[in-house]
Amino acid sequence: MSIIKQPLLYVGSQGEKHLYTLFDSGANLSCINPEHVPDLAHLENLGRVRRVATAAVGHYIEIKYRVILDFYLEDVLLSDEFLVVPDLSEEAIIGAATMQKWRIKLERSAVAVRT
Repeated sequence: MSIIKQPLLYVGSQGEKHLYTLFDSGANLSCINPEHVPDLAHLENLGRVRRVATAAVGHYIEIKYRVILDFYLEDVLLSDEFLVVPDLSEEAIIGAATMQKWRIKLERSAVAVRT
């Protein structure tokens, strides 16, 4: 599992904002902290609430919303869906599915987009 953290510019229908982003190959999906969503995009209902297990035994987080955001990595425009996760400890997380989709490679202390 690889983890790297760096600031990225996010752009949505409501505006843009730099967020410190954790690139986490151990996380499947990309997530964003709800406190940053009003500056970026409108919430979109998931339809069905997702119950996601946490590290604590028997504890789940209910995820009800998502947002679609563009983000820039090495001046390359990328876009994906971000789950809005209550009490997320990071500003944003790029998960493995997004990294695979956009061919993002983690190398020691750097992040690169493969072309």
